[in-house]
Amino acid sequence: MLRSMTGFGSASSREDGVTLQVEIRTVNNKFYKSNVRLPDLLQSLDAEIDAIISKQISRGSVAVNVKFMDSPEHGVATINEDILREYINTLRKVDASVSIEVSRLLSLPGVLSNDTDEDVAIRVKPRLLELVEDGCQKVIEMRRREGQILEADLEQQLSKIAEHLLLIKERAPEIVEEYQQRLRQRMETLFSEIGANVSEPDTLREVAIFAEKTDIAEEISRLDGHLEQFRELIGGPEVDPIGRTLDFLAQEMLRESNTIASKCLDGDTSRRIVEIKGAVDRIKEQVQNAE
Repeated sequence: MLRSMTGFGSASSREDGVTLQVEIRTVNNKFYKSNVRLPDLLQSLDAEIDAIISKQISRGSVAVNVKFMDSPEHGVATINEDILREYINTLRKVDASVSIEVSRLLSLPGVLSNDTDEDVAIRVKPRLLELVEDGCQKVIEMRRREGQILEADLEQQLSKIAEHLLLIKERAPEIVEEYQQRLRQRMETLFSEIGANVSEPDTLREVAIFAEKTDIAEEISRLDGHLEQFRELIGGPEVDPIGRTLDFLAQEMLRESNTIASKCLDGDTSRRIVEIKGAVDRIKEQVQNAE
């Protein structure tokens, strides 16, 4: 099954005053490349987010954008009563009559405590990773849908190539026969001018040389094999990425087409090769978006 490299998925939640939103976008790339954008408080989760995505997406550029908004109550500092009481007791030991302003004591070390970045990351991590997983699944589903459209277009181009290739294969013996007839007529004309007869062995030898030079059976067979393998890949189970393999096969199809064009100068065959090369170019363009 073919998957495209273009996809988008998002997931969000609002629980206990914490708002999280995850957006994942993927586009073409020869290799896997990720860019995870996180708020400063959640930077420590970068590697874990990338690990989740890389297990499911093996090719393409992946951009992940995470938005985070915490509840105001989570930002309120907590008073450490034990430490504050210790400060008060210490001051009274020094001077029992001292007037103590608690507000001034709040600035002393350890009296007030806020959540550290690590605390915040630990608190939101489980839910955030769930959202990343959810967003990733939506991306994959979109890539599958795009892959079905891509597969339909590729199949159309493959059918076009197969149709023209079959006609070229059927035409090949006729080309040799036509050459033999033209050669015989040309030789008869030339020989008649000097009063000689055409030698059948000479004619057959020339025809054999021409047939050998224009023999495209091997190229047709290889091109047929590439078409078959291409179809097997795009119609097979979704296991490993096949985009690079498809790109290689498209290059090989173009190479075989060029060889046929150089060997066979027949007008009808040349026109069909132009059509084949046009279809191969379309395939090469399309497989650039295949995972």
